Formats: sequence, C-alpha cells, structure tokens
Amino acid sequence: MRLTTNLTKPISKKLLVAILIITFGAEILLYLTRYSSMASTLYDAVMVSSFFIGWKLYPRLENGETNRKSPRQHMLQFTGAFLIFFLGSTVINVYSSLTFTDFNEDYDHYVQTYTESQSFEKEDKSNSAVHEIPVTSFFEKVDTVSSDIYTDSLAGLEEVWRLAYMILLLVIFRKVFPRRWENGSRDIFLLAALFITSILFGIDHTLDTEQPWAIRLGAIVTFANMGFLFGVILLWTRNLWLTVIVHALYDITATLSWYYIEYAVEYFTLGVLILHIYLLTLEKLTQKRSMQEKMTVPAGPL
Repeated sequence: MRLTTNLTKPISKKLLVAILIITFGAEILLYLTRYSSMASTLYDAVMVSSFFIGWKLYPRLENGETNRKSPRQHMLQFTGAFLIFFLGSTVINVYSSLTFTDFNEDYDHYVQTYTESQSFEKEDKSNSAVHEIPVTSFFEKVDTVSSDIYTDSLAGLEEVWRLAYMILLLVIFRKVFPRRWENGSRDIFLLAALFITSILFGIDHTLDTEQPWAIRLGAIVTFANMGFLFGVILLWTRNLWLTVIVHALYDITATLSWYYIEYAVEYFTLGVLILHIYLLTLEKLTQKRSMQEKMTVPAGPL
C-alpha cells in the first residue's frame, strides 16, 4: 500500500515529459537503430540522461524506515541480490537453451562472430602480415574493452526505464480502476505493472534487429524472465541504484566471459558469495553482541 502510494505521487509536467522520453522515446530510438547509427547515438544519450531522471524517481521507492541500513547491510543486500540474479539467470538460460534452440544457436553465433571481430591481428590490403606497434595494439584493446564496458554500464540504467514504466502503468491503473484502487487491492496492480514491464523488456531486446519469429520468441521469453528477476530485486530492495549496479555488473562480467576472460561471471559470483558469507557472519556476530549487551544492562530504579 505504502509503495504504490509513493510511486503514484503527483508528477510535474516536466518530469512526465522526461519519463515519456526515457520509456516510449527510448523504444522508438531502439527500433530506429536498425536503420540509423544516429538513432543509436541518441539512444545512448537517452540512457545517460535517464540517470538524472532516476535521481528524481528513486526516493519514491523508500519505505520510510526510521532505522537506516549500515554500509555493511547495504553491501549484504547487494551481494544477496547479485547471487539471486545469478541463480535465477542460470535457470533461465538452461531453460532457454532446452526450449528455444533457434534462439540459442543464433545467440551463440552472434557471440562467436563478435569474438572473431575483436581479433587484434591486422593485415594490410595485400594480405601480408603487418607488425603492429605494441602501444597502438594496447590502446586498441583498451578502446574495445572500454566500449563494451560503457555499453554494459548503460544497460544497467534500463532499471530507471523499468521504474518509470511501472510508475506510468500504476498511474493509469489508478485512473482506470479508481474503486479497486481505493479499496486497497493495489498489490495486484503492482504485480501487473511488473509483469507488463518484464514483457516489454523482452520485446525491447528484439527491436534493434530483424529476426525470424522462432528466434524472436526465444529472445522475448528469455529476456522477459530476466527482466522479471530485475523487477523483483527492485521491489525487494527498494533501491534503484543497487538494482542498476547489479544489472550493469552482470552484463559487464558476461561480456568479459564471452569475449575476454572465460568464466568471468562464475569467478566474480564466487567472490561475491565469499564476501556475502563473510559479511553475513559479521552481521550475525554484531547482532548477537548487541543482544547480549541489552540483556546485561542493569535495570534502573523503580
């Protein structure tokens, strides 16, 4: 109840226009990237600008708790969220590989093609080998890796897109179904918004390229499930930026795993798991010590 009330607080005209730009506008630009590199540049600009829109929207997720989380508790929340997404995405990927073979084969082909394109061995026009200057080769690698990391970082800001869409949908539900809204049946509207944004997240991953329906359907289902996981993490943590970071880091490690460092996702997740266990142990010890101190405090005079 409190969450839906916060999310549907009055929206200024400027903020509404900004929300429409980073939702519908981003989707239109994403579709146009099929035909224009300029649309791709504008799409990146919209994603960057969504950071500032997110700064305006993220307070709506706060639950008004008086006891603020400590840095350790925030870190525990992050490690827990990342581990949940890793486990969930692993199940989704296995399901997708078994169910949507056309999509899986097409995706594997895309990864292989991109990997081959990242070869840093150059040949001249006469197909004779050219010895590269080490410094030039180094900066070419840096440029390529940096470009991938930049793209994956922008992908994390898709969580601002998700939150903006959920706010728009909830506002629409409140207007269309005022009686059910006032009767307190708002959780169903929140779940509907989560489901719809997950489907849109899946569809958006097919807008930039034209593919056969067998491949497109696999992409929609796979990425919709991924989007649902991110949406659950967003609503569970009530922390937009934590969800953005989880999304971005997962994409970055996946890119490193596909193209540069094999099993980068697994290595990073193992590190997150070790950190999670360590922080959880410290948190439990701190709570136990705090309880013992409260029990040993002498009672005051009656």
